[in-house]
Amino acid sequence: MNGGDEVVTAPAGPPQPLDWKFSQVFGERTAGEEVQEVDIISAIEFDKTGDHLATGDRGGRVVLFERTDTKDHDALRRDLERTDHPINRHPEFRYKTEFQSHEPEFDYLKSLEIEEKINKIRWCQTANRALFLLSTNDKTIKFWKVQEKKVKKISEMNLDPPKAVGNGCVASSSNSNSPTLCLANGGSSGNDFSFPPGGLPSLRLPVVTSQETNLVARCRRVYAHAHDYHINSISNNSDGETFISADDLRINLWNLEISNQSFNIVDVKPANMEDLTEVITSAEFHPTHCYMLAYSSSKGSIRLIDLRQSALCDSHAKLFEEPEAPGSRSFFTEIIASISDIKFAKDGRYMLSRDYMTLKLWDINMDSGPVSTFQVHEYLRPKLCDLYENDSIFDKFECCLSGDGLRVATGSYSNLFRIFGCAPGSTEATTLEASKNPMRRQVQTPSRPSRSLSSITRVVRRGAETSGVDANGNSFDFTTKLLHLAWHPTENSIACAAANSLYMYYA
Repeated sequence: MNGGDEVVTAPAGPPQPLDWKFSQVFGERTAGEEVQEVDIISAIEFDKTGDHLATGDRGGRVVLFERTDTKDHDALRRDLERTDHPINRHPEFRYKTEFQSHEPEFDYLKSLEIEEKINKIRWCQTANRALFLLSTNDKTIKFWKVQEKKVKKISEMNLDPPKAVGNGCVASSSNSNSPTLCLANGGSSGNDFSFPPGGLPSLRLPVVTSQETNLVARCRRVYAHAHDYHINSISNNSDGETFISADDLRINLWNLEISNQSFNIVDVKPANMEDLTEVITSAEFHPTHCYMLAYSSSKGSIRLIDLRQSALCDSHAKLFEEPEAPGSRSFFTEIIASISDIKFAKDGRYMLSRDYMTLKLWDINMDSGPVSTFQVHEYLRPKLCDLYENDSIFDKFECCLSGDGLRVATGSYSNLFRIFGCAPGSTEATTLEASKNPMRRQVQTPSRPSRSLSSITRVVRRGAETSGVDANGNSFDFTTKLLHLAWHPTENSIACAAANSLYMYYA
């Protein structure tokens, strides 16, 4: 209290853990149903508005969904806003359309089969009520335009249906065997038709009407023959004109309007391939600075580069890596340190990275180490030998951040995914299962002392309390893995892929 007028309020604590609920599922499997390889989802992406969602699968198809609850409740929303009533909306999406983005190909020069599997999807800026997106497989990037087209049909004809008019020539009916010769003045020499005395009373042109609309996907451009190795990332620039594509050794910069030329901005290929020590695993543009991008490596480092410094950005502006703890090195150290995905927060201040065991949150202004580390499945550390033998240790899990930057999420095995709070003082660490009952496999995490994001001298480590089995005592299934998920850009809603099924949750 100051002079009896001002009330000093205590600083707000960390946000409460969210209560996640099942929303929808698309492509749900029945018990015992076998999943076809081509139907397994391999990419998920919300657009910037959150009103559209795209998925890609191993069969080269892209499926689009659109949100319906915002359209249906516009009037209700206005009424509730007038009365200052909280809006509790249940997010709902519906199937919009699908199209075949990529087909299987064969590189005859290198004798290699090129899979049709969609590796990444990125939404582009909309224009004239049309949707634009980029999709890529291992070698080829395509730019798609999806819009409604009116279906035009002929509703009125000049003659009866059995007869046709073409260029002033009247043809015989289809069941006549006698040939019909068209004369230059529009007459006919056929025996089955004769002009009435005085000619035709009138000539009516066919009337074309638009009775319905269809969604049509059209490939506008194909960006090909620019990568010798498999493309692992594509990312749009905030300028709306350019994008990058990255493979194991190079990052190329493209203009959306030019498909036959790209600029190589990063090249880590050594003169002698025997000297190769690391590869590029993921790359992403900064959300607001069009000259800045980050890429991660198989050694667990992230490099921030500035396109204003030079045309070829082999030298980085900043390097983010965590020093290795002394005495902790083993055969698996480098394998599990490899970063499979990086994402910028919406404001561009923080970066999120996912390696095999952990999620790390980085401040781009602090390259001494991550500000927070979240243990995703620490219980797997004793089983690294088994995971190496069955190749699971090379699985590439994606990660995502909430639109407000307060939470992060990533997938695990047994179709589980984990959500962590990263706000100062938060101890939120939730485990959910991709099913209609997401809390079924909930693992309770004991509360920990609050630690602030701003405390740069200590690194937060949470989530390591999970045992080697789930809450029910069942062993984890390494064949069912949740690799792909996406967070709605403005709301607490998550879409995740479990094999061929798309699950959606809200809080």
